[in-house]
Amino acid sequence: MNIHEYQGKQLLREYGVAVSNGKVAFSPEEAVKAAKELGTEVIVVKAQIHAGGRGKAGGVKIAKNLDEVRTYAKELLGKTLVTHQTGPEGKEVKRLLVEEGSDIKKEYYLGLVLDTATDRVTLMGSEEGGMDIEEVAEATPEKIFKEIIDPVVGLTGFQARRMAFNMNIPSHLVNKAVKFMLGLYQVFADKDASIVEINPLVVTGDDDVLALDAKFNFDANALYRHKDIMELRDFDEEDPKEIEASKHDLSYISLDGNIGCMVNGAGLAMATMDTINYYGGSPANFLDVGGGATAEKVTEAFKIILSDEEVKGIFVNIFGGIMKCDIIAEGVIAAAKELGLEVPLVVRLEGTNVDKGKALLNESGLNIIAADTMADGAQKIVELVG
Repeated sequence: MNIHEYQGKQLLREYGVAVSNGKVAFSPEEAVKAAKELGTEVIVVKAQIHAGGRGKAGGVKIAKNLDEVRTYAKELLGKTLVTHQTGPEGKEVKRLLVEEGSDIKKEYYLGLVLDTATDRVTLMGSEEGGMDIEEVAEATPEKIFKEIIDPVVGLTGFQARRMAFNMNIPSHLVNKAVKFMLGLYQVFADKDASIVEINPLVVTGDDDVLALDAKFNFDANALYRHKDIMELRDFDEEDPKEIEASKHDLSYISLDGNIGCMVNGAGLAMATMDTINYYGGSPANFLDVGGGATAEKVTEAFKIILSDEEVKGIFVNIFGGIMKCDIIAEGVIAAAKELGLEVPLVVRLEGTNVDKGKALLNESGLNIIAADTMADGAQKIVELVG
């Protein structure tokens, strides 16, 4: 789960991590009021969406007076911002962060991520922070420094100090940088984050070391422990189909193809999508109904798939273990009858109660095409859709 920059900064503030002062605004009037309260000569007006690259896309404006604040707020609110992370469809700006300007002497990059290669949280830092950090990582990876963190000990002062020196933080500000890193790690650990990025971390003319931006992503599996984080969820930033799926404990991700997929197990779902692609098709979604799905859950999964107007056919690929094939068949039949299914439907069942499941499908009177293997099913649905 992602949160907005202003929400991330509030979290950091609660842990004593230095951030620039700002206020959220949902209208031009609120933006002007926030600017008045901040009372600084330079005001930054920043679009709040769940995506990076806002600066390059025109989502960050520098205002020198209240009239400019109002103008920029009107310009940004309601605008569809397209960045390298939003895709071509972009995201509509519905809220702004109005923030005091900073006297920036130098920009850095700082981040915490779970490194799957080491199974450890890793602190990453670079003196080449700012909008082009992706290019820095690709062209000059030696400028990105890493500290692998022991999960028992946590980030140590020694590691933070070494990172500060590697990043070429001015020597008289190393202690401030160390305090910043230790606080950042504490937020990451306490709140079960999966990614935290501070880009840029800045050194100011007043010798402050503070976060000018903050990106947080949280482990969805741990959110039950963090009601406070759950309250920060912005449903406007998420696909309505994905929101509906989460209500029924379904793992769903919308894609841009036209073949709906319903599978049990994430690995099988990935293999199914790859096989569809191999035969020239394009998956419309990733949908894992899980190992213990009920007929009702399968019905809801079908409803979500069919709510995508781009779906021209559905491939159900089930390997029954804990999940029984007859339960899947009952859900498929119920959904097809309830929704008046009009697109082609290919079903491949294998595993527990497979014969019973196939019998139910055959006796349903519905136009369901049976497949013997995953490859067979993928070929059939691609041909039918094509």
